[in-house]
Amino acid sequence: MTGSSLYPPTLRRERPSSWLWTTYFLCSVIAIALFFIPAFIIRPFRHQAPRALLLAMTLRQHAPLGTLAAAVVCFVLALALWRSASRWHKSLLALTLLVVTFSAVMARLNYFEWMFHPIEGPQFLAQGNSKLDAKEMVMGVRLGSDARAYPISQMAYHHVLNDVVAGVPIAVTY
Repeated sequence: MTGSSLYPPTLRRERPSSWLWTTYFLCSVIAIALFFIPAFIIRPFRHQAPRALLLAMTLRQHAPLGTLAAAVVCFVLALALWRSASRWHKSLLALTLLVVTFSAVMARLNYFEWMFHPIEGPQFLAQGNSKLDAKEMVMGVRLGSDARAYPISQMAYHHVLNDVVAGVPIAVTY
């Protein structure tokens, strides 16, 4: 055998090129960003600028396919990188694959519905029994002699409340 290696060229462990690692982390960042950017932008009780919402909704629309494609590439590249990776690099690969998988799954779920679900079975108190602060803003509805007030602090989080006022079913939204 010639050369300084004791192993034939087919059995030697070669370090993968840096482009594999770069591509792996680029795909990881894409998959993670497609889920986390919309989730970060669309949060209750926070100002949401029109451009930011447009970005969030555009990413949210493309997230199911984008995260799937990025996750597949990440898994293929992780398999290619695994054999020659050190223990620390294997831990990094496993951790990023876990977050990429989480992002790909969450991109297919309507997690906004979890945050902004309608209030089931609202309970009402007489004005004298209410513990609302005097400065609390409310939305009011009056139909005939029946009236309701809905605190903005609750409506801002839930967005929808189904109610019946004076026998008329209504959907209160904010």
